[in-house]
Amino acid sequence: MKHETFESALRSTWQLVSKMYNKEALKFDSTMATGFALLSIDAKGTPSTNLGPKMGMESTSLSRLLKVMEKRELIKRIKNPNDGRGVLIHLTPFGKRHRENSKAVVLDFNEEIDKQLSRQQVQSFFEVIECIRETTSNFEHFNKTVTQK
Repeated sequence: MKHETFESALRSTWQLVSKMYNKEALKFDSTMATGFALLSIDAKGTPSTNLGPKMGMESTSLSRLLKVMEKRELIKRIKNPNDGRGVLIHLTPFGKRHRENSKAVVLDFNEEIDKQLSRQQVQSFFEVIECIRETTSNFEHFNKTVTQK
């Protein structure tokens, strides 16, 4: 292929961003996944069943991550008072401090990118991202040329 594909550009860029976030997270003895989880947990608690889809993680990976976070005393699990079968994930005071670190890193990165782009470039970026999201959501409609044997 002569030109880079959208997929390869997304994948290689995400790998660079992921590597950068993991490098920053190491400064706090953490990982990008932990930081993302901390940012995804609501102040009032988040049902564990909502966290996986919110983060785009499979349940086994999420379960492993939550065990590590609980062991590090970043989170605590509390029975859901509205649904006895469910569990709410809450941040501990230590988790809240780590959440602020994660938030600062994300905001600093966004600010740095924002400084380098015009308003039109930012708007175009999000328009392209929305197109990619919609296309992936409806991909079965476009995948007619591939035949299965």
